[in-house]
Amino acid sequence: MNAQLSAQRLLPLLACAAILAGCASSKNSTPSTVFDFGPALPAAQAAAAPPALPAIVVMDATGAAILDNERMYYRLNYADALQARTYANSRWSGNPLSLVTQRIKARLSQSGMKVLSATDASTGVPILRMEVDELMHSFSGVAQSEGRLVLRASVFNEHRLVDQRTFSRTTPAGSADAAGGARALAESLDASAADIQAWLATLAPQTVRK
Repeated sequence: MNAQLSAQRLLPLLACAAILAGCASSKNSTPSTVFDFGPALPAAQAAAAPPALPAIVVMDATGAAILDNERMYYRLNYADALQARTYANSRWSGNPLSLVTQRIKARLSQSGMKVLSATDASTGVPILRMEVDELMHSFSGVAQSEGRLVLRASVFNEHRLVDQRTFSRTTPAGSADAAGGARALAESLDASAADIQAWLATLAPQTVRK
């Protein structure tokens, strides 16, 4: 009988403890801030420049396993350049490799090129493959950081490698946080897209050669 009464008295206390624990948990949990590369507004010079190629197939960008998730990474080069850290309450809106692919496609399309997917490939249309080697908010000092993008691009035509080039862009970040890193990386990506477009223009005669 005494054991039954003790249990009855204990139940309300356990319920109150559970409620308080739930409140504390909800207060401590901070919702994640979601970032992407922003709207792909047309560049001022895009309309004036002729398209690099009439059409191109853009394959999905590939990269290291560290880029195969939505986490936002940063690196303290001044402290430990071998350690990639993640922002606790910030993330990408999707797989960053997919975001890179979408942005490159948008920029090439804005230049007047017909951008095709792998399923739309046809004979004679060159193929652009991209491998992202680095997409990182890097800190050279406590208050100095930059958005660094390094990608390797290859153009194939009829299974023949036409050319390959590595593109690297580094943009100073306006703030030493995830938002500053995201903006800097977006600028680096847009600059790389312009570099790729100019490179493709030099390859146009080779891609149409049989």
